[in-house]
Amino acid sequence: MVSNRSSSSAPVASRQPDPRSLRQELSDGTSPDDFAVRQDRPDTFQGQHPGDRYVRVARRRSVVRQTGTPDYLVVPETGVEPAPSSLRHSFALAKRMLIGRPIATAHEYRERLGIVTGLPVFASDNISSSAYATEEIMRVLVLAGIGALSLTLPITLAIIAVLAVVVTSYQQTIAAYPNGGGSYIVASDNLGPFAGLTAASALLVDYVLTVSVSITAGIAALTSLFPSLYPHRVSLGIAFVALLCLGNLRGIRESGAIFAAPTYLYLIAIAGLFAWAAFRFATGNVPSYTAPAAWHDAYATRALGLVLILRAFSSGAVALSGVEAVSNGIPAFKAPETRRARTVLILMGSSFGLIFVGISFLAGHLGILPDPTEQETVISQIARAFVGNGPYLYYIQFATALILVLAANTAFADFPRLLSILARDRFVPRLFAFRGDRLAFTGGIVLLALLSTVLIVVFGGSVTHLIPLYTIGVFVAFTLSQAGMVKHWWARRHGNRSWRWRAAVNGGGAVTTGIVAVEVAISKFLLGAWIVLLLVPLLIALMWAIGRHYRRMAGAQRPETPLQPDQVRVRPIVPIADLNIPAKQALAFARAVAPDDVISLVHVADDPADAERLRTAWAEWPHGGVCLIVIESRYRSLGGPLLRFLSDEGASHPDDTLMVILPEYVPEHWWEQLLHNQTALRLKAALLFHPGVIVASVPYHVAGDDPGVSYCRGRGGSAE
Repeated sequence: MVSNRSSSSAPVASRQPDPRSLRQELSDGTSPDDFAVRQDRPDTFQGQHPGDRYVRVARRRSVVRQTGTPDYLVVPETGVEPAPSSLRHSFALAKRMLIGRPIATAHEYRERLGIVTGLPVFASDNISSSAYATEEIMRVLVLAGIGALSLTLPITLAIIAVLAVVVTSYQQTIAAYPNGGGSYIVASDNLGPFAGLTAASALLVDYVLTVSVSITAGIAALTSLFPSLYPHRVSLGIAFVALLCLGNLRGIRESGAIFAAPTYLYLIAIAGLFAWAAFRFATGNVPSYTAPAAWHDAYATRALGLVLILRAFSSGAVALSGVEAVSNGIPAFKAPETRRARTVLILMGSSFGLIFVGISFLAGHLGILPDPTEQETVISQIARAFVGNGPYLYYIQFATALILVLAANTAFADFPRLLSILARDRFVPRLFAFRGDRLAFTGGIVLLALLSTVLIVVFGGSVTHLIPLYTIGVFVAFTLSQAGMVKHWWARRHGNRSWRWRAAVNGGGAVTTGIVAVEVAISKFLLGAWIVLLLVPLLIALMWAIGRHYRRMAGAQRPETPLQPDQVRVRPIVPIADLNIPAKQALAFARAVAPDDVISLVHVADDPADAERLRTAWAEWPHGGVCLIVIESRYRSLGGPLLRFLSDEGASHPDDTLMVILPEYVPEHWWEQLLHNQTALRLKAALLFHPGVIVASVPYHVAGDDPGVSYCRGRGGSAE
């Protein structure tokens, strides 16, 4: 702001800048081929005293980058900046603080992951499940009595065998699909779109459950140390989901750097526990363990049968979730992508297998009992027995809690990526294919956070209640993916000597995971698995309907308005409430695009006296040959009479294109928007679904005490 005080009341003379000075080289760090265009609008205002004048210059700067072609421009990060005092500016600052500076598309390669960061991003889900897989097996077996817990280790070894088959199968999938070989892509390419949608639906459900189960298990590890937190487990779960959502909105590389430490802290903690346990075994100093008497009384004895054993196996098989994540995320790795992805897959399977077997062995040897109240985990009891209540116990529990909570990051990495592929194939809304400022799929990340939060609230933050819903989806996806790979090798059998053993490996994987999927569905059907079995077909039907809608839109050939400019005849219709400046602006625009004799100025009146006053003002104002039409609405409705008038106009002039021109106030402050334009917004919403009608808004920007603002009492489509 520039102030000028003088004894003269003459306005300050303002010299217009040289147009050549409007384009000048930038000095804010952008490249030499950038330039800034400043548009200065000097406004002179009267001060409090007679001789006071001051000039306010509004500056707008848009920055573009020259590319050597006059009609092709690139907007850099500093291209469009909101005014410093605006709400948009405050929002932009908050967004930059939370999420970070935007990343250019050309710098996407910098966001890729190596093996060190790729392991925690894509393998933390699988590795972390070793912290609760043993406990879930034991919780089922103990229903048949404490003696049945001796089957914990054999069932663990059976699950490890299935893991080895799955890892071997996905090694081949990664090699065959170096651009990303998720179950959806493999099944769609080889088994058809229906199989692909089945795999996608199962995976989407599984990813949501991954977040819910991982976070609730992590909170269970915390409540083992601090029982006072147990009543707040749902609130803690919601807070952790929000933290993960925010971290992933910052981009995959940064989220990998943020969440890498807990994975390695957990691996070091468990390795230290196993080393100390091995030392005590070697020295014959094995600790004793005695469960509280109340725990023995909490479990009723039932017969140990095949169904119970299969149910225990299916509960432990939840540990195989996350194996597919690596094949889904191949494009996220640095070159050579395939080799790095296969290395991460092997490290993931090996780490998980060793930890899973070790925990099951120690739990069985000590005679650990699962806590019926879920306040202390099995791994916490093992650690307490070997290292006591000292600092190392706290380290193990904190590391376990962190990796369990942050293991949900695997789902945050893959769920949005899968949705983006489905959006590319037009089976989900296209907004899920959009990447935000940090090259992250913003829509998928936010949707996953919302859905997992709902599950945590509905199931009260209980791992045991969520586990029955888990596993089915991942094994269905495993089966379809491996079956698709069998057909993939069969189609490439000519000239490929190794196709038989490759097909045999994937075929064995398909049979194994298919059997597990059926077994899990049967054994846990009444415990909640029926929800997933119902939800997957509903998702398939929904995505198929969305795809059919997009295909119908792509095949649409009948335009509502003519495609040739000389065939377009515009018939403007201007709804107004009063003859104020916004209404006159809209009328001037209408007269600029069409002859006066085809323009209709429409006023919907619920008070005949107001309508008569408007007619009188209209007659006194020079309006050319424009016709003012007053529609009396006896029941005080606005949208209905206007839409009926539009229908009549369209029927009377079928060759004309109706254009509804709405005058609108644009207030200076965002909160003032609540005081204006409610009528215009309702009309826009109604006209959106009215075929053959073009809607145009003529804004009137209000700045401070604008003398041009007049407040109207009518009901038409003016600014109010």
